[in-house]
Amino acid sequence: MAQLRQHRQRQREARIHTGSLWSDSKLVFTNLVGRPVAPRDHSLHWTAFLERLGIRPARLHDARHTTATLLLVQGVDQRVVMSMFGWTSSAMTTRYQHVVPELVDEANRRMSELLWGQQSS
Repeated sequence: MAQLRQHRQRQREARIHTGSLWSDSKLVFTNLVGRPVAPRDHSLHWTAFLERLGIRPARLHDARHTTATLLLVQGVDQRVVMSMFGWTSSAMTTRYQHVVPELVDEANRRMSELLWGQQSS
C-alpha cells in the first residue's frame, strides 16, 4: 500500500507540473498528462512497476486473477467482485477466482462445526 500512496503522490506532483494539460481521468495508472495509458504501453508500465517494487515479473492479466482471489479470501461477496470487475456472468468470477487451501480448511471447519457442534483440529 505504501507504494501505491507514493505513486498517488507522484501523480499529484505531475498534475501540478502539467497544469492545464492534465486530464483528470481518476485512474490509478495514467500517462504523463493523466490520460489512460495506451493499450500497447500497459505491459511496459506494468513491468517497470513490478521491477521498482522488487516483484517477480508477471503478466498484467495475472493481477486480475490475483485480485479476484484475494477478494474471495477476504470474504467479499461474489456479486461485489462481479461489479468491481464489470462482469455480468458469475462464470467469469468462477474463472478468475482461484480456491486456495485456506478457504478449503475454513469450509471444512465450518461444516464440522455445523454437523458436530465442535471445531475440528
